[in-house]
Amino acid sequence: MTYNIDAIRADFPILSREVNGKPLVYLDNGASAQKPKVVIDAITQAYSHEYANVHRGLHYLSNLATDKYEAVRGKVAQFLGVPDENEIVFTSGTTEAFNLVSYGWGAHNLKAGDEIILSVMEHHANIVPWHFLRERLGVKLVWVDCDTNGDLDPQAVIDAMTPRTRMIAITHLSNVLGTVVDVKSICEAARARGIVTCVDGSQAAVHMPVNVADLGCDFYAITGHKLYGPSGSGAIYMKRARMDEMQPFMGGGDMIRDVHRDTITWNDPPMKFEAGTPGIVQQIGLGVALDYMMGVGMEAIAAHETSLRDYARTRLDGLNWLNVQGKSATKAAIFSFTLEGAAHAHDISTVLDKKGVAVRAGHHCAQPLMDHMGVPATCRASFAMYNTTDEVDALVDALELCHDLFA
Repeated sequence: MTYNIDAIRADFPILSREVNGKPLVYLDNGASAQKPKVVIDAITQAYSHEYANVHRGLHYLSNLATDKYEAVRGKVAQFLGVPDENEIVFTSGTTEAFNLVSYGWGAHNLKAGDEIILSVMEHHANIVPWHFLRERLGVKLVWVDCDTNGDLDPQAVIDAMTPRTRMIAITHLSNVLGTVVDVKSICEAARARGIVTCVDGSQAAVHMPVNVADLGCDFYAITGHKLYGPSGSGAIYMKRARMDEMQPFMGGGDMIRDVHRDTITWNDPPMKFEAGTPGIVQQIGLGVALDYMMGVGMEAIAAHETSLRDYARTRLDGLNWLNVQGKSATKAAIFSFTLEGAAHAHDISTVLDKKGVAVRAGHHCAQPLMDHMGVPATCRASFAMYNTTDEVDALVDALELCHDLFA
């Protein structure tokens, strides 16, 4: 089936607007992706005609909202290749997911001197929750660097394992460099040693097919706003054995079975980890976004973005004054760069915005990686399923203007 980029772009209303008198070229997808009309319509429909609180309600609207909300669990499981949808826990995004693991699993299963291995490429969401355990329990964080191409050698992670290693927290795809990490090899080695693996799928799940059962990890987190869904939506896969070792992170409605003055009993997973009124409409929107992506086909999306990556790499490599960070042969269509000279990433981003090109500037919530690369900040152009080669050309034209201004 042919990848119909024009039809896909037509599904995203915001792509038809102008910014600063120029057609919008949206290349900030690594931060948040835009939303197709089916997601926007589903959110409007839910609030306008179908809204009620979920679970326990016996009236029509509550049952309808509950059915639509709970159906998303199965969609997430299908999207991630998880056989049992009850191993899917809803969260507000990856940040909450990792804090859930830190408090729910780490705080009750780790002790002083235990080690958690991290790569230098991790997003702060996959760093700070483990720092909590370092500060409060005396857990040791062990760091593994990527090489000059931005690749992370899985053997380097395996070599960092010791008898004290209890967890590996690793990204599947770097949000700064676009590097795809061989997490399957890392998970296999960890599993053989009884080490728990926690994988950040925030970027990977957007750009390529993911099969969690094949990867063999214990935890795999995704966030809805990068998956063309609403902000405040997301989920984490938790292996059943890990669920059994966990305590609830938050207390409230839904996560309990019985509450009395002197006793309390928890609900069964996944409800045990979902306290309070959830993001009902956000999760329904996420389900529609996943349906949309699966309808297009993750293989087809990956092939389109690979073509974009190759074209963008060729065009950007032709700018000998542009410093592109990370040269991995196996990367997504994500490019972080600086210009030779004194131009700050924020200045570059501002000039690009005047040409209608939206990119991200800063440390991208990855300060250890910035320190490793020896730069305070970069600009990042991150592509999505709806971007085109014409938009790559628009980026290059805007960068040439930057060079003329700052050279």
